[in-house]
Amino acid sequence: MSDLKTQLKEQIAEIDWKDLIPHAQRDAIILVDDNLDLIEVGSAIALNDTKTVENWISEQLIQKPNAEQLSHWNSQPTTQFTTIIVQPFVLIKSCH
Repeated sequence: MSDLKTQLKEQIAEIDWKDLIPHAQRDAIILVDDNLDLIEVGSAIALNDTKTVENWISEQLIQKPNAEQLSHWNSQPTTQFTTIIVQPFVLIKSCH
């Protein structure tokens, strides 16, 4: 598992929203709450840790962006996000 986390850490990138739009159009964006570690979430999804992922979903700690969020980001295409790819998803977290 540590190899997976190392691999995910190497893939972290800060990306403008405008570059994430194609992923949003194919409904592949997952928004990760600021209180969660992006690597932990990516690892749980990659390892099919269903119980953990379902818990985060039920607590709304990971979710698909809603229409209001998408509209806001589309109006501000240079908004930056920290991202990692866990096929077929792109996990995003707000940059601060």
